[in-house]
Amino acid sequence: MRVAFLGLGIMGHAMATNLVKAGHEVTVWNRTPGKQVEGARSAANPREAANGAEVVWMCVSDTDAVESVLFGREGVESSLREGMIIADSSTISPAATAKFAEQVQAKGVSYVDAPMTGSKAGAQNGTLVFIVGGDEASIERLKPLFAAMGKKIFRMGETSKGQATKLAMNLQIALIFEGFAEALTLATKLGVDAEKMVALIEATMVRSGVVDYKAPFVLQRDFTPNFPLRLMHKDIRLTLEAAKEARVKLPALETVEEIYEMATEEGSGDLDYAATLTLLEKWAGVQVKRTAA
Repeated sequence: MRVAFLGLGIMGHAMATNLVKAGHEVTVWNRTPGKQVEGARSAANPREAANGAEVVWMCVSDTDAVESVLFGREGVESSLREGMIIADSSTISPAATAKFAEQVQAKGVSYVDAPMTGSKAGAQNGTLVFIVGGDEASIERLKPLFAAMGKKIFRMGETSKGQATKLAMNLQIALIFEGFAEALTLATKLGVDAEKMVALIEATMVRSGVVDYKAPFVLQRDFTPNFPLRLMHKDIRLTLEAAKEARVKLPALETVEEIYEMATEEGSGDLDYAATLTLLEKWAGVQVKRTAA
């Protein structure tokens, strides 16, 4: 398929690379110049990238970025043609997604929201899980692209329901990791070995995929961004906004958002979101780490 892939960040670059490897004709664009994907053509702007494409696939930072890519001065809007599909793997506002979809559908263009989970490793290995909203016919057409980048697709309903579900998923990730980080900090302060604590967690009912994935990085004190703290903070804010619109109270997430705000002020925004641990450590006067051999 002819694909315009817009956004070559931590996730997008790997996803576009896997599309090329699967034999698709890919044109890429990135807001910051200089990023390229081997085997793909590079475009000067989103409009140029989308010209002649069957599918426009976006993976950018936030709601404003999606709106700019679609409807900005050099956006894809003028390149849209009837029968094209826009797929968005960014994590953005569900309400905005519905609005964007309505705008492009007036041109006969389908809109599928397809945020994903699986972090950097999943993007590189082509094992992402896509959380999808959109009509079944469009999703069926996209299956060869999903197959190149991921291992599973969950259709959650019509357009915007993928984004709504992704926010609910990230809510859980943020809360689970916060509980893990607080438990490690307390255990360390009370003299419990962090590695032994993690081994216990992994053997009991409090085990989770979040802990399985993050614990090795935490014990090595490796906060290289798999999922940057600033982006998780953005998603938490989106979740709280969506909850406010739906008149749903999320008291635990409101508290965690304060942790992210303070961690950002401490300069951790470009680190992995696991770096929220360092704020708890600072307050406790301890450092969680693997015991030296």
